[in-house]
Amino acid sequence: MEKANNKQPKPQKYFMSTVALTMLNVVMIAGLGNDPQQAFYGLSSVTYFLIGFILFFIPTALVSAELASGWPQRGGIFRWVGEGLGKGWAFTCLIILWFQTTFNLGAGMPNFAATIMFFSPHYHKAIQFLEHPQHEILIMCGFIALFWFVTWLAARGTKTFSNIAKYGVIVGTFIPLGVMIILTIVWLCQGHKPAMPIGAKYLIPQWNGMGTLALVAGVLFSWTGIDMNAAHIKELRNPEKQYPLSILFAGIAALAIFVIGTLIIATIIPASKLNILDALFVTFHDLGETFNFPWLYMVFIYINFILLIAMWTTNLAGPSFMLGQAGQSGLLPKWLQNYNKHGMPSKMMYFQALCVTIIAFLVKLLPNVEGFFIMVTQTITILYLIYYIIMFIAFIRLRYNQANRPRSFKVPGGKFGAWLVTIVGIASSIFGIVIAFYPPTQVKQEVGSGTVYVVTIACLVAVVLLVALGLYQLSKHHNKTHNNDWVNDQNKFAPYTWEIEGLKKPQKVESNVPTDIMSKGQNPMGVPVKYHFDPNKKVKLPKDWAKPTADIEKYAKEMRDHK
Repeated sequence: MEKANNKQPKPQKYFMSTVALTMLNVVMIAGLGNDPQQAFYGLSSVTYFLIGFILFFIPTALVSAELASGWPQRGGIFRWVGEGLGKGWAFTCLIILWFQTTFNLGAGMPNFAATIMFFSPHYHKAIQFLEHPQHEILIMCGFIALFWFVTWLAARGTKTFSNIAKYGVIVGTFIPLGVMIILTIVWLCQGHKPAMPIGAKYLIPQWNGMGTLALVAGVLFSWTGIDMNAAHIKELRNPEKQYPLSILFAGIAALAIFVIGTLIIATIIPASKLNILDALFVTFHDLGETFNFPWLYMVFIYINFILLIAMWTTNLAGPSFMLGQAGQSGLLPKWLQNYNKHGMPSKMMYFQALCVTIIAFLVKLLPNVEGFFIMVTQTITILYLIYYIIMFIAFIRLRYNQANRPRSFKVPGGKFGAWLVTIVGIASSIFGIVIAFYPPTQVKQEVGSGTVYVVTIACLVAVVLLVALGLYQLSKHHNKTHNNDWVNDQNKFAPYTWEIEGLKKPQKVESNVPTDIMSKGQNPMGVPVKYHFDPNKKVKLPKDWAKPTADIEKYAKEMRDHK
C-alpha cells in the first residue's frame, strides 16, 4: 500500500499590495482635524501644504523606510534610534510619544465641554454656548468620567473599538469630505461668494511678521505619522519599487484631503469669524442649508463621537503598550511594567488617564478654551518635531556606523541622497519648532500675552524632556545597584546589534550580517547576550536573505560566532 503523505504544505506568504499600503498610510496621516487651523491662511494654505509635503513628508517617509528595512525587529522608533544613538535617546522618543498622546487627549476634554450643545439641534444656542460656556467644569467631568470608563475597557484588551477605529477613520474622513465637496459645489452654484479671496496671487503667503507663520507648524504636524507604517515594508514583494510608489500615492491623497478640506472651510467661513473648535460644525451646518438640512452637522458629530471613543481606546493602548514593553528591558520601575491577565499595561494606562485629567483641568488657568487648545497643540507639534530630529540624526549615523548593514530599501542617491533628506528634514523640523513658539497673530486674543504663550509651551516641552532624562538616569543607577532587577527576562525586545557585538554603545562596525539573522534566538534585551557576533564579521549573504520566505533560523545558526 502506498504510504500516505502527511506532510502539510507551508502556508502561503501574504504580500501586501501597493494599494493596501497606500491606504494604510493615508489613514495614518490624513484627516480633517487640522484643516480648521490652516483655513486661516485661505488659498495660501495650498502652498503651505505643498511645502510640508516636499520638505517634511518625503524625507521622513524615505528615512523611516530605510530604517524599517534594515532594523525591522520589534520597537519601531525605539529600535532605530537605539541602534544609532543609544538606549537613552530611544527611550526619550517613547516618552515623547506617550506625552504627545496624553497632551492631545487632555487638550480635547475642554473642547468637548465647550461644544456639547452641538450634539443637539439647537445650532444657534450651541454657538452662543461656545462663546459663553456655562457649567463647563461639570460637563467636562462627565466627559472625563466617560474617558476613565474607556480606559477601563482598553485595559481589558477590548478589540471592538480598535476595529471601529481601523475602518471608521476612513468613514470619518472620506465620506464627510465627499459630502463637503458636493455641497460646496451646489452652494457656489446657488450664487454664494467664497469667503476667502480668489486669485493666483493669493497662493503666495502674505508676510505680516513671524506671528502670521505660527500656525504653519501645524502643517508639518499634519504630515507626521508616516513612520508608523514603515514596518510593513517587510510584507512587500518588491519593496524597492512598491514603497516609493505607496509614499507618492499616499502623499498625493493626503494632500488632496488636506487642501480640499481646508479650502472648503475657508470658502464657507470668513477668516475673521473662524473658530478652530467649531469650524467643521459650522461648515456642515451652512452647507446643509443648501439642501434644507441644517442639522447635517449632527450626523457627523455623532459619527465622529463614536470614532472618538474608539480612538481613545487605541491611543491609550498603543503608546502605553509600547512604553511598557520597552520598560521591561530595565527602563521603568516594576510597578509600571505590570501586564494584567488581558495582556494590557493597566497601571501605565490608568496613570496616563490621571495625567489626562490633570491637563484637562489646567484650562482654568487660562482665560479661553481655544487658547489652551492652541498652546497644547503647538506643544505637541514641537515635541513631535524633536522626535523626528532625533530620528534623522540616528539615520545618518547608521549610514556611517553600520554602513555595510544590509537594507532591502535605501534612500536613493547614495550618501548625497542620505545627507540631503537628513538636512532638509532637520531644517524643516527646526523651522517648525521656531515658528511654533511665536504667538499666532490670528488668535492673539485667545492665547493671551506672548510671554504666557512662550513660557507655557517651553515649560511643557521641558517637563517631557526632563522626565525622559530623569527616568533613564534613574533606571541606569537602579539596575547598577540592584542587579538589573527592573529587567523582565521575558520581555519581547531583541538586543541592539551593538549589544550583540559586545559593544558598550553604538559605534562604527564593518559587519554585514543582517539584523534579522543576528537577533534570531537571542535572549531578550537587558539579559546577557546569548550568541555574540564579531562587529567586523563579513559573510556571503544568501540571495533570499531579505525575502519573507527566507529561513532566518538556518542562516543564524550558520553565522553565529560562539565564544
